[in-house]
Amino acid sequence: QVQLVESGGGLVQAGGSLRLSCAASGRAFSDYVMGWFRHAPGKERDFVAAIQWSGGFTYYRESVKGRFTISRDKAKNTVYLQMDSLKPEDTAVYYCAADRTLVVDQPSIYEYDYWGQGTQVTVSS
Repeated sequence: QVQLVESGGGLVQAGGSLRLSCAASGRAFSDYVMGWFRHAPGKERDFVAAIQWSGGFTYYRESVKGRFTISRDKAKNTVYLQMDSLKPEDTAVYYCAADRTLVVDQPSIYEYDYWGQGTQVTVSS
């Protein structure tokens, strides 16, 4: 059974950095894309970034390009989201998700099969 466990959230001032981790277990992920989504109060769950597990190809929402970096460590079965230059509008619960596909630029939540429980990120102004 696939399990995704996020960690690394917290409270940070605007302009600061956080690194989120997603520990994945339960199967091999060589034919998966791993994604990060976020859900702010009163808004829909939005795509943030994705990475193809096998080839490392990445895809980002426009508003985080140049500030966020998604990566994966195959040996540790872990996906990371490095978030720099954080803004108050980045405040949300961040979720890790897995999609059995090799296509990385599919930002819809309905494409993803497995989800973690989420980790809270709060950016103060």
